Amino acid sequence: MAAAAKPRFRRPGPGTGAVKVFVNGRLAEAGDTVIDPADRGLTLGDGVFETMAVHGGRISRLAAHLARRRHGAGVLGFAAPMADGDLGAALDSVVQANAITEGVLRLTCTRGPAPRGLLPPETPAPSLIITGAAKAPGTGGLVTAVIATATRRNEHSPLSRIKSLNYLDNILAAREAAEKGADEALLLNGAGNLASASAANLFAVIDGELLTPPVSDGVLEGVMRADVLRVLGGTERTLSPGDLAGASEAFLTNCLSIRPLTAVDGTAIGDGRPGPVTEQAQKLI
Repeated sequence: MAAAAKPRFRRPGPGTGAVKVFVNGRLAEAGDTVIDPADRGLTLGDGVFETMAVHGGRISRLAAHLARRRHGAGVLGFAAPMADGDLGAALDSVVQANAITEGVLRLTCTRGPAPRGLLPPETPAPSLIITGAAKAPGTGGLVTAVIATATRRNEHSPLSRIKSLNYLDNILAAREAAEKGADEALLLNGAGNLASASAANLFAVIDGELLTPPVSDGVLEGVMRADVLRVLGGTERTLSPGDLAGASEAFLTNCLSIRPLTAVDGTAIGDGRPGPVTEQAQKLI
């Protein structure tokens, strides 16, 4: 495969007016960009994405996000456009152009435009899109959840292990939670064991031990999940919904927040308040 072309963009000074986005090698105002309507990311969800926190004007855990992006694109069978160094510069250009001190970036990588049909083109031309927005810092408030009944995670699918553009199961679960007056939904896998929340990984403290479901149970390996396991320790173990009844505390992690999980299906976890392990984990934000 030919070497990827160097990105064509310049870094404008911060606070230059309209929202700036990076699309296929060019930094431009959001309203001036075009995505090919035949792009397989749009027509088939054929791609991967990463959501990244920005703190103090710097992108958090950048190397881990870029590594997961490469892995996800590899599982789908196409080479992610741009080398990590160039992509890091492109991401930073969006931070600088939009004067984001505390906020979030979204990196989307698709297989690119192609004719109709399921089989991908032999020589894809991947698309790359970076957007950013300011967001107030914080770890997030208390969370109540329900066990989703509308859908489940497929622990046998390789897609459960990558951050693909197909988030419809997560959307169905999140809608169910909202309709039932909860903040989040916990998804079971095909075996009826806990996998994750609709947009977060799950941790629980049971008998004094920090536990989280293993990847083999249909879990996406979150970047923040990895940090919690590295810093606080913990064990990957299959968890059933009933196991939460014996938890003294639980929390949900993603790259933007670590939130105390205080109740599931109306039943309090522990005393219904953030526990000491949760508060220790929140220091990682």
